[in-house]
Amino acid sequence: MRLSELKRAGREPALPLSISLADAAGVAELQLFSLLRVLPGQRYVGAGLWRGRQVLAKLLVGAKAARHFQRELAGVRRLAEAGVTTPLLLADGLDQAEGGWLLFEFIEGAESLGSAWQAVESLPVLADEQTAVMAEALTAIASLHHRGLWQEDLHLDNLLRQGDQLYLIDGAGIRAETLGQPLSRQRVLENLGVLFAQLPKKFDPFTEELLVHYLLANGEHALPLEALQKQIDQVRSWRLRDYLNKVGRDCSLFSVHSDAFELFAAPRDEVTAMQDVISQADALLEKGHLYKTGGAASVGKVEVAGRPLVIKRYNIKNFAHWLKRFWRPSRAWHSWREGNRLAFLGIATPRPLAIVEQRFLWMRRKAYLVTEYLDGPDIIEHFAPYIDVGQLPENELLALDRLFAELIRARISHGDFKGHNLFWKNGEWALIDLDSMCRHTSNASFAKAFARDRARFMRNWPAHTALHQMLDKRLPVAVGATEDAG
Repeated sequence: MRLSELKRAGREPALPLSISLADAAGVAELQLFSLLRVLPGQRYVGAGLWRGRQVLAKLLVGAKAARHFQRELAGVRRLAEAGVTTPLLLADGLDQAEGGWLLFEFIEGAESLGSAWQAVESLPVLADEQTAVMAEALTAIASLHHRGLWQEDLHLDNLLRQGDQLYLIDGAGIRAETLGQPLSRQRVLENLGVLFAQLPKKFDPFTEELLVHYLLANGEHALPLEALQKQIDQVRSWRLRDYLNKVGRDCSLFSVHSDAFELFAAPRDEVTAMQDVISQADALLEKGHLYKTGGAASVGKVEVAGRPLVIKRYNIKNFAHWLKRFWRPSRAWHSWREGNRLAFLGIATPRPLAIVEQRFLWMRRKAYLVTEYLDGPDIIEHFAPYIDVGQLPENELLALDRLFAELIRARISHGDFKGHNLFWKNGEWALIDLDSMCRHTSNASFAKAFARDRARFMRNWPAHTALHQMLDKRLPVAVGATEDAG
């Protein structure tokens, strides 16, 4: 295969691939055995064999190939000049008609710090294992900053660990202020904001403690926590907007198909399973355990290949109902988007797995939403033993405090905050039924919606009960959220 043919290879070209590449020694075949990252028609990154040596190959094609090649090559050279440990560039080339390519030494047995973090992320906040991963990352980033460099697309997957050695990868994102001189304080704050914004919000109170590891390796500037938190908040807002754009378009995270007759969207790792579920959704609902049937929606628990799921079908009741619904996004789409918003913000909710809108010449008809099944008790059932005593386990109350705090911080109202829509699962309160959820752009509109949510939540228990009175005293009554959560 010629390099330029990759432009038409799509997201999942058949492997192995044999690609002819030319360098000073002549033409040789790159045997590509696996793909690690793919941007269809533009960038293919994978492991392969070149002149008998295992390599990591970055192959750049399409109209932007030359520009991307030059950025990658410039970044690699900056790292080498600054003495930063990075995989050795073995060969490279650019052909305006074909594309660009860079071959790096393959770091055998390496693990990204991103993978290391995923393995410990669920531990209690700031567990020793978590601190160790972040200390390693912050020390490496501090060293990079001290040399006058920063990585524009900074994340833990761009740091590879092999034994005791840490490698920085992805030269395309490497930028320089003044090589050999420490970065300015503002640039440091901006770059650290990118890293810390990727941690769950529950780590925010520990930013100062983690920052110590950076300052021990690069104490060039005092780094005010307030200024750093401002950068973190700005990056989080941008990342959320970017993520919500992705839930509606075909990308590395989501598979989306939209035309005049159907919209289908699912996480890319669930596409095959969800296509099978959607194709038999009505039959599965008929055989499943129905929670609600008829009217505007039918909801049921189903089982597919031993996996419990929830399917919600949004019905069209009659012609008048269709006139109200056909021209605007379906409630299934709204729930899909808001479920992904909550997941991104770290607020517990069943994972949205697929959404389908049936259409006729773009006019919407029935729609389906598939989510994971949540098997924990709802809050009414869970709190039933405490109605008259009003003394709840402190961890459950703290989890409720966190949920309210997160909703207030993000200016999110649920719209139907009854107890059957709030479940206890894995030490968290999880929200379901997101049809009426709203992210407010102003404090005034959110304050009104929050008051309605709180009032509906409190009506789950009679006002005279000890439980009602305890919760009424504990939960926030008024709000004044100011953060822009996207």
